[in-house]
Amino acid sequence: MQFPESWLRTFANPGLSTDELSHRLTMAGLEVEETAAAAPPFTGIVVAHIVEIAPHPDADKLRVCQVDDGSGSLLQIVCGAPNAAAGLKVPLARIGARLPGDMKISKAKMRGVESFGMLCSARELGISQDHGGLLELAADAQVGLSIREALDLDDTLFTIKLTPNRADCLSILGVAREVAALTGVPLIMPAFDAVPVELEDRLAVDVQAPDLCGRFAGRVVRGVNARAATPAWMKSRLERAGQRSISALVDISNYVMLELGRPTHVFDLQRVDGGLTVRWARSGETLELLNGQTVTLEPDVGIVAAGGMPESLAGIMGGEASAVTLDTTDIYLEAAFWWPEAIMGRSKRFKFSSEASHRFERGVDFDSIPQHLERMTRLIIDICGGQAGPIDDQIVNLPPRAPVDMRLARCHRILGVPVEQSEVERIFTSLNLPFTLQDGVFTVTPPSYRFDIFIEEDLIEEVARVYGFERIPDLPPLARAEMRVAPETLRGPHALRRIMAGLDYQEVVNFSFVEEAWETDYAGNSDPIRLLNPIASQLAVMRSGLIGGLVANIVHNANRKQSRVRVFELGRVFARDASVGDTDLTVAGVDQPQRLAGAAWGPAVDEQWGTPTRHVDFYDVKMDVEVLLGEQAGGLVCVAATHPALHPGRSARLVLDGRDIGWLGELHPRLAQKAELTHAPVVFEVDVQAISAARLPQPTEVSRQPIVVRDLAVWVDVKVSYQDLLGTLSQTIASNATLSVIKDIKLFDVWRDKAAGDVSEKSMAFHFWLQDPEVTLDDARVEQCMSLLLQALVGAHGVRLRA
Repeated sequence: MQFPESWLRTFANPGLSTDELSHRLTMAGLEVEETAAAAPPFTGIVVAHIVEIAPHPDADKLRVCQVDDGSGSLLQIVCGAPNAAAGLKVPLARIGARLPGDMKISKAKMRGVESFGMLCSARELGISQDHGGLLELAADAQVGLSIREALDLDDTLFTIKLTPNRADCLSILGVAREVAALTGVPLIMPAFDAVPVELEDRLAVDVQAPDLCGRFAGRVVRGVNARAATPAWMKSRLERAGQRSISALVDISNYVMLELGRPTHVFDLQRVDGGLTVRWARSGETLELLNGQTVTLEPDVGIVAAGGMPESLAGIMGGEASAVTLDTTDIYLEAAFWWPEAIMGRSKRFKFSSEASHRFERGVDFDSIPQHLERMTRLIIDICGGQAGPIDDQIVNLPPRAPVDMRLARCHRILGVPVEQSEVERIFTSLNLPFTLQDGVFTVTPPSYRFDIFIEEDLIEEVARVYGFERIPDLPPLARAEMRVAPETLRGPHALRRIMAGLDYQEVVNFSFVEEAWETDYAGNSDPIRLLNPIASQLAVMRSGLIGGLVANIVHNANRKQSRVRVFELGRVFARDASVGDTDLTVAGVDQPQRLAGAAWGPAVDEQWGTPTRHVDFYDVKMDVEVLLGEQAGGLVCVAATHPALHPGRSARLVLDGRDIGWLGELHPRLAQKAELTHAPVVFEVDVQAISAARLPQPTEVSRQPIVVRDLAVWVDVKVSYQDLLGTLSQTIASNATLSVIKDIKLFDVWRDKAAGDVSEKSMAFHFWLQDPEVTLDDARVEQCMSLLLQALVGAHGVRLRA
């Protein structure tokens, strides 16, 4: 909202400079977004009187004026303005004057006639865009007076950025109330004296929609002169508030709206057929508005109708059919309270906004309607003449003013400042908030113009605004500093993400809702959890696994010529589980565990000259899983098993310390072909909770004794896996103290003798590392250990020693 400072100071005039006043308003919540002078800088321009005027001897469009500038002698000025005439008072730029844009005036000769200055238009002074002629000044303007002083061009224009809840400040009066409360100066109200009633004429009004209109008041005024000129003081204030002067009647309506925050409407009484009816529109009705737009109405739009036809949009804009013109002589003034809920959003529906709707949809004072009508009537009669009839005031349905309690103790706790009770009383009194006080509780009844006070915190905000935010000390909160040690055995989601990123995987975040076919193909889930309101038809179910999304990521990248893709995701999956209860973090019957899944596709390493190119395989990703597990990897076992999404012979169930934690394997050939991938990616998916608890490292003494390495090769049935043999060896070592010197076991060779024709056996060769912490191992002890290990394998799996 824009307005001139001089207009504000006619209501409340504190002893503050412009900058100080601007700062006080901003700190009270009425942010002054900008201040600017009413006119740009210029010097040397005074009020002048055209004494004589004569035609230019050599130019038809130029005239030679003799001008009195108050210096005692007439100046000769050559002027081409069409409205230049003897007796007119206009601005004169003397020789040496500087106009806006740093234009300097000097003596000139125009078609052979000397000119000692320039007569100016409003545009040349930078105060408006009117350049159709000279700026005509008031007849009583003092000749020789600086034009800045004569027109008060040093006035400051305030632009205030209001929050939507402060509709009471969408007027000069509203801002002045704030200034008076903040500074303690008296509030000077305009005169609301009743205009003498000289007519008995009334216009019947029928309010049929109490949920649209809560109060409706109006009066008839006859014999007005609509062609009367708008006073210069009113026109100046309107223009400085961003309003264009149109005609006296329209200007007065706009002036009252800006001054008091009261949108009104003026009907041409001769163009109103019968009385007025306030009602909701009927579907299909149309109305031509003052802006030339014809709108089609719906039943949730309020109107004022006459003779069964809509005449105006209630609280938004008047209609063209009953608008006042320069030939209007009889008018009907209307002022009403429209319920904010009945106005909200209606103007935007028709793709425009109006000053009236901007105010009514936020809430306008419903108590002062008669006084504001008196103010408007007085301005009309003083400017346009006429005789007024009585005010008809219908109170239909006004909003209740529910009292709001504010506990002083809570006010202190919220603000952090012990504001004195007497100070709070002063603040509420200055804001015109009637209150009662009992046992430290203020009970405030909001006035009719405040639509932003409903709860206790609203009153606390009022106290803070007027008390002054700058008076609230800027103290940091005091709290006991307690150092929290991160548990060494817990790896959170961020730690897991860092490990995966370090393994050359890139994180992705996919939708939790997926295609139903994914659940069937990748999870074997025929009964997924369905969405009641999916954002897209194909994203209709909740995912029970992450593999489908990662495969889609690989396909997306492969289609864009990416030859190597490694992605991972950490997120929740959703499965039916009747044992899950309904809490703040869960939904009844739905289990939502976190899973971590990864997928690798393409070469195992980036293409380079030093390493042969090969596709990533099961064992590459298995190593990544072991790195992810860290210290827990020693308890990981891969058990051959089948999964709907994985290759039948290249997949494994991951078991950690006897507990199933997920799956690892190559994507099923059928799914790889369906995704049009040239080769299958290797994927894994593990339970986050199972891998989040890491083992605490245990320090051990480093042995100074040499390590002994022995190899053992055995023939074993082809159905026996390395994991079976390793499990037997580990159990034997754990149960026999003699074998405690064995530190590590590695399989280094698997061989089948195809030449012998017998493929029922395979040879498996192991490296064993042996070390005693205190003594050097001799051959006898080493051979004893190797013999015990061989006996264990023979007994459990029927192996035989390979020669």
